[in-house]
Amino acid sequence: MKLILLGPPGAGKGTQAAMLVERFGIPQISTGDMLRTAVRDQTDMGKKAKAFMDAGGLVPDEVVVGIVRERLQNADCDSGFILDGFPRTVPQADALKQSLSALGKDLDAVVSLQVDTEALVERLTGRRSCGGCGKGYHIKFDPPVQDGICDSCSAVLIQRDDDQEATIRNRMDVYHEQTAPLEDYYRQDNLLRSVDGMADIGAGQDQMLRTLQGD
Repeated sequence: MKLILLGPPGAGKGTQAAMLVERFGIPQISTGDMLRTAVRDQTDMGKKAKAFMDAGGLVPDEVVVGIVRERLQNADCDSGFILDGFPRTVPQADALKQSLSALGKDLDAVVSLQVDTEALVERLTGRRSCGGCGKGYHIKFDPPVQDGICDSCSAVLIQRDDDQEATIRNRMDVYHEQTAPLEDYYRQDNLLRSVDGMADIGAGQDQMLRTLQGD
């Protein structure tokens, strides 16, 4: 099973990917992980990426695509893979298609997790975590017994900077501007599938499996 997961921040890509990894025995591959591994292993593309990173610049598409291609040649990808966070733009999708063709690999599906923006903002802005033990909460859906205090260790709960409403809305705008056009791109190749990213975990995972199995 060779998949791409699309979806804005907080849509549940990580949860779905973890289930698919266990179900199909294939690796979840994220851009960040690939970059760090390539740099650590000093691959040809990793060395090029490091030069840009050390200079404080963005790693260009051709280097990122090269790192993806290196990663997909590893033995653990022989039975498939899940790409999470890549591609982000149509030019990256074009380059990925060429790389996969050269490797003799074809995508089975591209699954887009559909979300309601306002509901997603509520989901993310309500997240809190314990500054002591790290336990997670939600002020509406899973609140602590005492407001702002961890049930387990009585430490103060904190909100991550990237869970602030302005930050979330900005990330959503960036996603829709750059990444959402990928839906049209993969729809033309008859690869696009849709799953409700706002469903609870069990229902969302069931829908994912039915979608991939063609039900």
